[in-house]
Amino acid sequence: MAQPHSFVPDPGNGRALRDAFGLFATGVTIVTACGPEGCAAITANSFSSVSMEPPLVLWSPARSSSRFDLFAGAEHYAIHVLAADQKELAWAVAKDGAALIGAALEQNADGVPVLERCLARFDCRRHAVHEAGDHAIVVGEVLRATMQQGDPLAFFAGRVARLDIN
Repeated sequence: MAQPHSFVPDPGNGRALRDAFGLFATGVTIVTACGPEGCAAITANSFSSVSMEPPLVLWSPARSSSRFDLFAGAEHYAIHVLAADQKELAWAVAKDGAALIGAALEQNADGVPVLERCLARFDCRRHAVHEAGDHAIVVGEVLRATMQQGDPLAFFAGRVARLDIN
């Protein structure tokens, strides 16, 4: 094993900090909401459960994203935990927030476009938005949850990868 590399984060070593953050494996999600032209979508790996009572989750969109205002201001949205075979979908949405406009998507009870075949979906109502540096922390109350079995899509060391758990 290589020797540990310690550093104090500063603007000059942002790549090292990003690489260190990337060593924490996360699931991959797509968040959807209603946009002015239809389904708005954003890929996010900054998702976490927060509370069981009330049922709360969080995710953190980047302020630099052209989609930030729409998602930080959305009253209702859906968070989709992607399955291993949804890698292309994750990258398409990461590159283009309008990638799902025109897609034949169902809508949940709040009119939010939802994806099929995800491992889990959390239909949320905005609970709070908190300042968090170059991101915001969006906390949502889970109104409904849907789940199924399967292998998850994971993000590790700057790459999306299939994580076989079965």
